[in-house]
Amino acid sequence: MNPQEFTTSTAGQAIRTPKGYWAFLPAPLPPKINWLPNLVSLVGEAERALAELSWVGQSFPEPHVMVRAFIRQEAVMSSRIEGTRASLDDVYQYEADQLSFLEPNSDVREVHNYVTALDYGITRLDSLPVSLRLIRELHGHLMEGVRGDMWTPGEFRQSQNWIGAAGSTLESAAYVPPPVEEMTAALGQLERFIHDPSDLPHVVRAGLIHYQFEAIHPFLDGNGRVGRLLISLLLCQWKLLPQPLLYLSGYFEKNRSEYYNLLLAVSQRGRWEEWLSFFLTGIRDQSRVTARCVQGLQSLRAQYHQLHAGKRDGLRLNKLVDYLIGSPIVTIKQVKDGLGLTDYKIAQRYVTKLQDEGILREVTGKTRNRLFRADEILRVIESA
Repeated sequence: MNPQEFTTSTAGQAIRTPKGYWAFLPAPLPPKINWLPNLVSLVGEAERALAELSWVGQSFPEPHVMVRAFIRQEAVMSSRIEGTRASLDDVYQYEADQLSFLEPNSDVREVHNYVTALDYGITRLDSLPVSLRLIRELHGHLMEGVRGDMWTPGEFRQSQNWIGAAGSTLESAAYVPPPVEEMTAALGQLERFIHDPSDLPHVVRAGLIHYQFEAIHPFLDGNGRVGRLLISLLLCQWKLLPQPLLYLSGYFEKNRSEYYNLLLAVSQRGRWEEWLSFFLTGIRDQSRVTARCVQGLQSLRAQYHQLHAGKRDGLRLNKLVDYLIGSPIVTIKQVKDGLGLTDYKIAQRYVTKLQDEGILREVTGKTRNRLFRADEILRVIESA
């Protein structure tokens, strides 16, 4: 790492380690922020967009099934930033048990682990707030059975890591996080900032915490995904969202180069305002997109429910429609289990009825182990 590229003291400082290489030590949060009019406006816009998304999400008749779709979309996009190429279709097929995942480094397994970690984190918030302990637990779920799982899942690193192009060293890396001793102290400071009362808007605090976590880089692998998980968990812990509806990773993935460059620019030149403007713009824009997506699902749900009005099996068919909003690619066995049915043939009959209505489409062409896809539902989810 070249210390001459780190010219500010507002975000931290480059330090020379006892072993002779340079590393960056982030300063404790919060920094001094230059509250330019544009930044103040973005705070208000981001807060209003989040509030609108929260209201739209809570007004959805079956919010718990709808949230399943958004968690999976967030997992796909967050993992894609790290180089995986699994699609939303792949994730649902994995959950339907249609694909082989014998390879421990499967991209789809990584995405599935992200879903598991986020589900776990949201449930865990009932008994444990966002903390270093919860962060370690999230990492353990995230890294189980995938690339990097040999690098102490669920434990903070005990050796130096660095960020740079393939083949880079500590000397040539673009960024070297703090050594272990300094890392431990910085993590303690970050945890205090998360827990201590603050006059800063929560949307700003989330942006500061995300940067700080990435700057500390406390794991040997998986830091980016854990850092993005924290955003979702913090928004829920602070009651800005009732459930993890916002998948900000879609915005980060779309603007990947700018995302990484702005994080580095904070460390190198103290560009807090540029980073926060980018972060708040993402919350505002992605909240609006997601709200439209929720409304699209609600409209589609009402349309499908109307098809079954007055029919003998109408209530069960509509229950299946609601199940498909959370799992738009399914097997008959999944339908049977998801609807709590005891008879496979009844589940098969319901699936056939939705096929006849054009809601479901069989995609394998097989007579056994068939897979059914709700194309219109999936199209709405992927539009966000």
